[in-house]
Amino acid sequence: MERERIILTQLSERGSLSVSLLSRELGVSEVTVRSDLKELEERGYLIRSRGGAYPALHQNIIERQQQNIEVKNRIARAAALLVRDGDRIMIEAGTTTALLVRYLVGKRDVQVVTNSTLVFSYARINPALQITLTGGEFRRETESMVGPLALRTLSGLNVRIAFVGTDGYTLEKGLTTQLVEGAEIVKAMSACAEETLLLADSSKWGKTGFVNVLPLARVSGIITDTGLGECAVRELEAASIRCTQV
Repeated sequence: MERERIILTQLSERGSLSVSLLSRELGVSEVTVRSDLKELEERGYLIRSRGGAYPALHQNIIERQQQNIEVKNRIARAAALLVRDGDRIMIEAGTTTALLVRYLVGKRDVQVVTNSTLVFSYARINPALQITLTGGEFRRETESMVGPLALRTLSGLNVRIAFVGTDGYTLEKGLTTQLVEGAEIVKAMSACAEETLLLADSSKWGKTGFVNVLPLARVSGIITDTGLGECAVRELEAASIRCTQV
């Protein structure tokens, strides 16, 4: 929704906004603005204050949420179709992976294990989901729980699928990220799961982050978008990596 995108952009740039200012800039009534803010608050994007709102999330997260929105939702929707009633799954912190939970409506008795506060904000309103948070040290810039406590929680669990993200991936380096702590979480989730699925839009292909996470051989498949070139798809398939484009 265009109004929501503008509101989040303005919040990211200004830090806080008033209802009256948004009403003037968007050309809609204050009642409409309050309705938009209520919806965004329920989805965990902001916190309403008297007469306005301020961001609930770190600016880095807000900026990432606004990138490739349509593509990320298509990927998340396709991933959700793989989840069965009664499933046990893990979802790693990330703006694409977090969206998966929004498409689990209608699924029954799904156990979700996550280190993501974004996932929790989406999952908590669905009574059909059983949620396990890892605990650990909170990292505001990634909305994630990391560290020894999070790893200890994961080590005692078993799930069918781990849905993970990445800052970049290549055939040579596999999955990579910028943060060591995040890499450890992905490794731990993959070790707990029967299969690991990478959710990554096509912009991540060919990029290499600071820290190696997993070789692509450890990934059961990749769900991405049609922006991934034919050459990249052929390379991945030649390496026996299943690639689903949506």
